[in-house]
Amino acid sequence: MGKTIAEKILTAHSRREVKAGDIVIADVDFCFGQDGTSDLIINNLFRFFPQGKRIFDKRKAALVIDHNSPSPNLRVSNIHQKMRRFAQEEGIRLFEAGEGVCHQVILESGLVKPGGLIVGADSHTSTYGALNALATGMGSTDTSIAFAYGKNWFKVPQTIKIVCRGRLKKGVYAKDVALYLIGDLGAEGCTYYSLEFTGEVIEEMSIESRFVLANMSVECGAKCGIMLGDRKTEEWLRQTGVEDFSFVFPDEDAEYLRIEEYDFSELEPQIAQPHRVDNVCGVSEIGEIHIDQAFLGTCTNGRLEDLRIAAQILKGRRVKEGVRFIIAPASRKVFLSALEEGILQILAESGGIIVAPGCGPCVGTHNGVPADGEVVISSANRNFKGRMGNPKAHIFLASPATVAASAIEGKIADPRKYL
Repeated sequence: MGKTIAEKILTAHSRREVKAGDIVIADVDFCFGQDGTSDLIINNLFRFFPQGKRIFDKRKAALVIDHNSPSPNLRVSNIHQKMRRFAQEEGIRLFEAGEGVCHQVILESGLVKPGGLIVGADSHTSTYGALNALATGMGSTDTSIAFAYGKNWFKVPQTIKIVCRGRLKKGVYAKDVALYLIGDLGAEGCTYYSLEFTGEVIEEMSIESRFVLANMSVECGAKCGIMLGDRKTEEWLRQTGVEDFSFVFPDEDAEYLRIEEYDFSELEPQIAQPHRVDNVCGVSEIGEIHIDQAFLGTCTNGRLEDLRIAAQILKGRRVKEGVRFIIAPASRKVFLSALEEGILQILAESGGIIVAPGCGPCVGTHNGVPADGEVVISSANRNFKGRMGNPKAHIFLASPATVAASAIEGKIADPRKYL
């Protein structure tokens, strides 16, 4: 019987033939922590190794300051200081405050290769699967084991093949596809499975759009979301300085848990309603819902492509009076490119509030915590109660286009009329 992509990658990294359901010890190609998880990682490493070398390979580990950037309080400032000192002492890379979201800066830096095995102390590490790698989030303790030993244990996941057919209509984006899939599969419908995405919808997507689907794979419980490599993948990798790589493809007789086929030709913009990511409906079904805040950014939809879409809609228009429209570019590189193209000027002139590259309001520690009872429409990946810092707020999720259109109208709006 042939192998899926996940089975092939874990076979190569455990150096023995494996199949779904096996427990393996596998070598890790890259691991990282962010400022919400690195405090515990560093504490564990000092506990494991009171003296001596604590990192298996300083080229294959990094720390990222992104979730609370710049620091909003003294406690976080001390964690940031601890991360800076540890990175300097151990000689590993530190992505400083203002450089951007971990899942963007790591991809931009050429630290991910096809066929790689990547672990990070952040649940949306699955994003890197768009580059034909197996990438998964882990808790801080498991990630510290990877930092120390360069390996960890894995259960080889079963794989569901997701075939995305058709062609997306104008005003419908990767985020709409992701939300529809999560609504259909359920928030726990793919727990610990690997998702293999294929079909003409995926082939037509840019790499930035593919990141959205891989990123949100975890929202239906998946261990990872993986895509096949192609010419677009190759171009992205070479632009980020990755030259030596080869793609991993599933065997023709690979054994899948099941194959799910979808035709997205008639898909309309999708909305995830509070307080679950799988509470999804089409924009035509949402009704009259006024908003207090709109947020464009995060590791899901804060890339240059997303900011371009928002600027296209907002050019020559104004954000509705009484609505706060916050924009957080995913990285400094995205910020500078958007600045050069005039995108940030359009967004600012429309009434948008540009904040530092990073996670911004998504986590809810600073930068845009909503008040009690307020309604937010966000391009983020989660709308759990309390996600943006207030359990008494109501968060809707949508594409950057829908977020921008809603900011103009002051209510959840269909973006297609603006395109």
